[in-house]
Amino acid sequence: MVHSDSVSGARLILASASPRRRDLLRQIGIEADVVAAAMIDESPHPGEAPPALARRLAGAKAAAVAMGHGDAFVLAADTVVACGRRCLPKASARDEARRCLELLSGRRHRVHTGVCLVPPGGQPRQRVVSTTVSFKRLEGAEIEAYLECGEWRGKAGAYAIQGRAAVFVRRLNGSYSNVVGLPLHEVAALLGGLGYPVMKALARGA
Repeated sequence: MVHSDSVSGARLILASASPRRRDLLRQIGIEADVVAAAMIDESPHPGEAPPALARRLAGAKAAAVAMGHGDAFVLAADTVVACGRRCLPKASARDEARRCLELLSGRRHRVHTGVCLVPPGGQPRQRVVSTTVSFKRLEGAEIEAYLECGEWRGKAGAYAIQGRAAVFVRRLNGSYSNVVGLPLHEVAALLGGLGYPVMKALARGA
């Protein structure tokens, strides 16, 4: 068991290089003391369902960074964009991004984020949060314009909902912050439940 009086002053390590996740934590007053990206193989296993992939990768990132940091909270997350059981890549090439956007055009898809929190001296706690996103039907010219802006690079599913791709979204059912990359409600609940001073962070002046 982890006691809050022994961890309330502990550091928070964000096991992610994503500036979006750091910004989302700042939105609720939480500043990561350390940012330490975990270098792991993110390839899906054969037949692995998208939510299971998100959960496994978040757990692997947390475990990799928590090693040697037993006195800190370690928070990790991984976001998977899926059409049915098909996981879309974090696009690195223009043609790859185009294929993703053509697949998402006029369809609903799901965004799954796995979250793993390792408290000081405690066992990992995990959650998977899923949000359904509906895209409008995209014209070829719209896809090309979005590809031109370059915002898609490195993004799961080749789009950033917090950026220009917001104009593609017809409907969203679930957590918006989850689609950006970190479900804040669940993260705050995990942190607060394990003794991190979430209320103090929320009250902190901007």
